[in-house]
Amino acid sequence: MASTFFGLTIAGSALNSFQAAVNTTANNISNVNTKGYTRQQALRIAAEALRVNDRYGMAGSGVTTTEITQTRDFYYDVKYWDNSAKLGLFEAKLYYSQQVEEFLLNDDTVKGFTDILDEMFDALEDVQKTPENVDARQAFISKSQNLANFFNSMNVGLLQIQEDCNQEICTQVDQINGIVQKIALLNKQINVIELQGVKANELRDQRALLVDELSDLVEVDVKETDVIDPQHPDVLTGATKYMVKINGQTLVDSFEYNQLKYVAREKKVNQSDAEGLYDLYWEGDNIPFNVTGKGCTGRLKGLFDTRDGNNDEGFSGRIESFRAGDPGDIVTIKDPSITDINSMTMADDGIITLNNKDYRYSGFTYDAETQTYEFHLKLALSVDEREALAGRKAAIGESIDAMGIPYYQSQCNNFLREFAKQLNNIQKSGVNLEGIAAGAFFVAGNAADGNEYDFADYDANGSMSTFKNDYYKLTTANVKISADVIKNPEKIATIVKEDYANGVANQKLTEEMLKLKSEVKLFRGGAATEFLKCLITDNSVDTQKADTLYKNYSNLSETIIQKRMSISAVDEDEEGLDMLRFQNAYNLASKMIQTLTEMYDRLILETGV
Repeated sequence: MASTFFGLTIAGSALNSFQAAVNTTANNISNVNTKGYTRQQALRIAAEALRVNDRYGMAGSGVTTTEITQTRDFYYDVKYWDNSAKLGLFEAKLYYSQQVEEFLLNDDTVKGFTDILDEMFDALEDVQKTPENVDARQAFISKSQNLANFFNSMNVGLLQIQEDCNQEICTQVDQINGIVQKIALLNKQINVIELQGVKANELRDQRALLVDELSDLVEVDVKETDVIDPQHPDVLTGATKYMVKINGQTLVDSFEYNQLKYVAREKKVNQSDAEGLYDLYWEGDNIPFNVTGKGCTGRLKGLFDTRDGNNDEGFSGRIESFRAGDPGDIVTIKDPSITDINSMTMADDGIITLNNKDYRYSGFTYDAETQTYEFHLKLALSVDEREALAGRKAAIGESIDAMGIPYYQSQCNNFLREFAKQLNNIQKSGVNLEGIAAGAFFVAGNAADGNEYDFADYDANGSMSTFKNDYYKLTTANVKISADVIKNPEKIATIVKEDYANGVANQKLTEEMLKLKSEVKLFRGGAATEFLKCLITDNSVDTQKADTLYKNYSNLSETIIQKRMSISAVDEDEEGLDMLRFQNAYNLASKMIQTLTEMYDRLILETGV
């Protein structure tokens, strides 16, 4: 039968159990405003009953606190992490889309494209009225230089945004690496504690908070599994295996972790890119980390989309053949994605990917008649390598479906090349005030030697070569007015040679130039006046899309957070009720001990037992 003093044991178990419950409630209340803290609760079960030799059979032995656990729902954690990655993606894209907008809109403080273009053609009209007036010619040159300066400034602004994205990528990668180190360390600490049979709740909160931070940067996939004793498959050791994956690749595996590193590009991908943009690799094995895939999300992808996005218009084609060159082979590319010199964005000295392997090239040519490219590699390939590559895909960089900085640079270069080509062709068809054939009005500066590209090798059929002097060389970074024209405004052509020889004051050339403003199709089927409107429309659509999706995911995030908090957050009212409930239970257990004590006193002192 049970001991005479068995009642004290039962009441004592209640005191211990409800003391633990009160302590847990106190811990919850004290952490009501602690970021990342998850509400805890003490779980109680009836203690194992004792078998006694009485008619009632089994005697209850009180209550036992089995563990102090967290009230957390992993389902809402996963929902939060998935949504957080999408929210981070569109927050980054929205911020930088708004930055681009500042360089496109015409405001009151800085003259925008529309004002500059109007002033340029107004000055040209003055030249038409008084073609021999040097002051009028000088004014036209000055206003034209303002247009070149506008594109120069736009290039500087776009490059600054690209460099800001690049620097933020470094910061985010460093943050990711710091987070994964902490997660791996916490995994070890958690397992050390939980192998002893207790829950490391506070450490688990710290780990979950780190995953929350990580999910804003990259899309995460978290999986935690129990570790089974290999000698006894039915027995759990108490330890767990905690894995975190990003983009399908393992970032943390229990105590082990992988880190990312950023490496500056040796060569540009796009002609107008900033120098030294970073690519990401896995530390140790140097395997590229692809963050720009269509299924990827996270703030890091938003930064890459802004920095490298080309609206899915990257260069690609199929390898047709190889032939020997100097010093390396010359590879012919057929079925190219870019067939217009105005749209060419590839760097003149860069890296081309042939069947997923990178090769350096020193230049390329394009044959408009056959629509094929020839890239001059710096490496000679073996016969076997040539045969293995034949018919395979060739590409430069990636085609990223986002309107990033390379896209806007490409659009600006596209317009500028066509505009300069049309105006220069008109100029070269006439003569200056001295009856001498005029040269190019818009030229490209050569930063290497300080000279100018005047596009003397321009092929009207559309063929080009990076080794020649043609419009591929012209970008927003180097456009300028010819130094000869600036020094001598009389070199501007306003009349054709025949009229000059016959003494006919015909301003046909000037009239043709004036048509470039609004009558000649230069960009996307529109005139020069439509150029900026097209870019603003692109940017507005992109910004509006990012803003809408950002707001949608923000609202969804609030909903998920509320659901999450309703389960795991500390509710002051609920904790207050628990405190009173456990206090009453504790008081009753104490009263029971007092009652039993009086009974034992009567039994011992008054019955002589």
